[in-house]
Amino acid sequence: MMSTMKQIFIVIAFVLFSPSSFSQKLSQVSLAGGYISILIDQNVLIRITPDGRLIDWGTELASQRTNSYDPKLQPYLGRVEYYGKESDSVFRGQVKSIGTAAITYYGRYDIATKMGKLKSIGTLIFDYYTDFDNVALRGKLRFVGSTVLQYYSSLEDEAVRGRLKAVGSTPIIYYSSFDNRDLRGKIKSIGSLTFEYYSSQDRPDLRGQLKSIIYRPNIGGVTYIL
Repeated sequence: MMSTMKQIFIVIAFVLFSPSSFSQKLSQVSLAGGYISILIDQNVLIRITPDGRLIDWGTELASQRTNSYDPKLQPYLGRVEYYGKESDSVFRGQVKSIGTAAITYYGRYDIATKMGKLKSIGTLIFDYYTDFDNVALRGKLRFVGSTVLQYYSSLEDEAVRGRLKAVGSTPIIYYSSFDNRDLRGKIKSIGSLTFEYYSSQDRPDLRGQLKSIIYRPNIGGVTYIL
């Protein structure tokens, strides 16, 4: 009986503390760089485009002097595998795994708007808007796990068309084309956090610049990079 209980405890401990049990999640949304980041184990970030293409991976480097980060990720020195010749021609040669996170793609038998795009990173599943959706949304990420990404449609103001509208329950609002010319298209608010900019009433060299020093607010567990 004691031997059986000991085995059970060993299995539970292995599951809880094994690196492969790390839960991947949406970590960052870059509104300036046009990518989102998925956090995997060892604090590695995987950056992907709004249409589901893997573009980079590594760890962030914070400045020791200022509250800023190097925009370029530091190389990940762990194990990275790629799909070989035996794989579907659509994703042959693409990244197969980074560390303990397996990566899959939609193949040649999937619908055209998904072919070659990321399907999963670890346990995190991706899905996309289809040809039946508004033209400004087609082919873009719709689901990152259980998080819904919404975009402004082609019927919206020209300053916001196709841009990210909400991440889950967090809305993103921009200044419209009817606002001050120095503010048009700039981020007005993310969730309940509002942003102020220097306007045409301020010094010419400051106009359109953000007054706040918050360039990476964390809202609802997601870091937004301005």
